[in-house]
Amino acid sequence: QVQLVESGGGLVQPGGSLRLACAVSGIGFSTWTMSWYRQAPGKQRELVGTITSGGSTIYVDSVKGRFTISRDNAKNTVYLQMNSLKPEDTAVYYCNVPILGISGPGTQVTVSS
Repeated sequence: QVQLVESGGGLVQPGGSLRLACAVSGIGFSTWTMSWYRQAPGKQRELVGTITSGGSTIYVDSVKGRFTISRDNAKNTVYLQMNSLKPEDTAVYYCNVPILGISGPGTQVTVSS
């Protein structure tokens, strides 16, 4: 059974950085495209970005140049490096395996002074 667990969230000031991690259990991680989503209070969940098994990435326009997704197949982990954080980045962040349709429980990121 595949399980995902996010970590690394917290409270950060505007302009700061956080690195989220998503540990994935189960066989097959290296072959999966992985995605990060976020959901802000009162808003729909939105795609932040995606990384393919080969390491290619795409991002939503609002985070381009600030966020970077990477993966370590040896550790079954995908990362979301977030720099130059803004208050509008405040949300619960989820990692997701699109081909399986599953997500982790999420980790809260709050950007506030």
